[in-house]
Amino acid sequence: MNNKNFWILLILLLTGIVLGGFLGSLADGISWLSWLNFGQSFGLDSPLVLNLGMLVITFGLSIKITLASIIGVAVALLIYRYI
Repeated sequence: MNNKNFWILLILLLTGIVLGGFLGSLADGISWLSWLNFGQSFGLDSPLVLNLGMLVITFGLSIKITLASIIGVAVALLIYRYI
């Protein structure tokens, strides 16, 4: 039962992050809602490249946390609590 609850929580959190980030980027064009897209980006500025001759592997990661995504996580946690 705990594994099912963990997976539901993980899916709800990821959904809250994605939808919050999407709504934040949509609100960026509206002057009175532009504060939703305020946030901080962190990660690798340029990707790491591993060249093995015949195989080239590129690794990059960048995460942007915005106020809208934080609100999305909070809503996801509230939904999870009442499920």
